[in-house]
Amino acid sequence: MAQTKSASASGRKPAAKSASKTVSKEFSGKNTPEFGKDDDLHAYREMLLIRRFEEKAGQLYGMGFIGGFCHLYIGQEAVVVGMQMAQQEGDQVITAYRDHGHMLACGMSPRGVMAELTGRQGGLSKGKGGSMHMFSKEKHFYGGHGIVGAQVSLGTGLAFANAYRNNDSVSVAYFGDGAANQGQVYESFNMAALWKLPIIYIVENNRYAMGTSTARATAQSNYSMRGVGFGIPGVQVDGMDVRAVKAAADEALAHCRSGKGPIILEMLTYRYRGHSMSDPAKYRSKEEVQKMRSEQDPIEQVRNRLLEKGWASEDELKAIDKDIRDIVTDSADFAQNDPEPDASELYTDILL
Repeated sequence: MAQTKSASASGRKPAAKSASKTVSKEFSGKNTPEFGKDDDLHAYREMLLIRRFEEKAGQLYGMGFIGGFCHLYIGQEAVVVGMQMAQQEGDQVITAYRDHGHMLACGMSPRGVMAELTGRQGGLSKGKGGSMHMFSKEKHFYGGHGIVGAQVSLGTGLAFANAYRNNDSVSVAYFGDGAANQGQVYESFNMAALWKLPIIYIVENNRYAMGTSTARATAQSNYSMRGVGFGIPGVQVDGMDVRAVKAAADEALAHCRSGKGPIILEMLTYRYRGHSMSDPAKYRSKEEVQKMRSEQDPIEQVRNRLLEKGWASEDELKAIDKDIRDIVTDSADFAQNDPEPDASELYTDILL
């Protein structure tokens, strides 16, 4: 694939071009196909569901209904929605602890997700997993992992199973810029490249590993190049534009299904909230966050296109928002009133 210039997310300068043929073109809203009306409406609804759900989760956490850790996905919605728009039935998804958005994008029940957050028996892990540990075999979602980088090795195992079964499915493993420096990530890269496993490694680069800027914490800040030593191609993507994500996903999935092995997608994105609900995010300015919100918000980009092209009116978009808010309110009411698990559940689902 030929290289092209692009403007990256959050105003950062594009990374220097590599002479290596393993780095392919970048994707931004300026060099990717336009969405049609149906795609834009679908993306708008899916991203808005994640946004409103996460806002409600933040409220419930503040009210004491959610305990432990709670990592919100607000600002990064275009990444998982764009990827899901390109995937086919049977493709697996595995991610870290900032996982609520991935669950919703996979089609998991908002009631089940919210009830798991509040530790109720109707939760997707029977109220025993909490925010970071939810799974759905039906939706091919494998977590939800609290150990930094652990999901990369497990996702590589899913890809190995796909190759062994010759089933044409692709494993999609999400991890953050901080986890990209973990040793097990590179062990996984080596195995995936050696055996040409069908896996997409997605680095959700939101610029801060917990509270540390990538500029201060990593020697190679172009995460799409992290696989060069293994011959794994990498692509930088404007993760704030759902069209760019979908276009990159289409090519990456085709790459994997054709037997060419793994590929890395670096999603240049941004989280509006702190690392977790307990993080006041004093390591960055309010002006920085507001600039991203006002100039590159993934949902507002789609909303503006729908209005400009006459594909939806203000009233129609308000109706969509109301419908989404009703779904989220219903999930919150269920999560606050559903019973807690019986004490006997302490002894179930345990492997010895």
